[in-house]
Amino acid sequence: MSVITKFIKHPIVINLILMIVVTIGIIIGVLTWLDHYTRHNQAVVVPDVKGLTVNEAAQFFESNGLRYNVIDSVFSKDVAPGAIVELVPSAGSKVKEGRIVFITVNALTSQMASLPEVEDLSFRQAYALLKAAGFTNIEIVYKPGEYKDLAMGIETNGKLLTPGEYIPLSAPLELLVSNGEPEELEMPDDSTAVESIEASEEDWF
Repeated sequence: MSVITKFIKHPIVINLILMIVVTIGIIIGVLTWLDHYTRHNQAVVVPDVKGLTVNEAAQFFESNGLRYNVIDSVFSKDVAPGAIVELVPSAGSKVKEGRIVFITVNALTSQMASLPEVEDLSFRQAYALLKAAGFTNIEIVYKPGEYKDLAMGIETNGKLLTPGEYIPLSAPLELLVSNGEPEELEMPDDSTAVESIEASEEDWF
């Protein structure tokens, strides 16, 4: 029996060889399982469904083996109400089958906000306060008033609004500002006043 044969048949060497074979087998098995589990080299493309409603886009997600979840809404007057405006991952991205696509849609109605108190503030303060609250469609309308550039109130479509009232951020607002010229009271016509006095005097006789 040669030295090599004796070495190979040694119990310790045999056990080492068995351990190596078993380890290699386990590694191959794990890699095969991971490859199958993660669907290696099996990617799908996120469809471009921007501009579609969620119901319209659902069939595209299903046909590509994807799931979806609406996570947020924004408001834009340039996009149809209820339309998809953003996808995560973005359209055209390659993802694993079964991946969840997160959707942001355009709100059906404009976002609402509470109207701030602006009366007796300066014109600049009132305007800045409305802008900070998110209102974008603001028109300055000057009205007769004793103090120049003093905010007097807010109207929309001819209706006077009250502080704290919730209205759409895109609503057309009219910020009423004093022009510094008090409203002149209409004086009765002199001739009319004289005739009224004479008529009352005649009633006494």
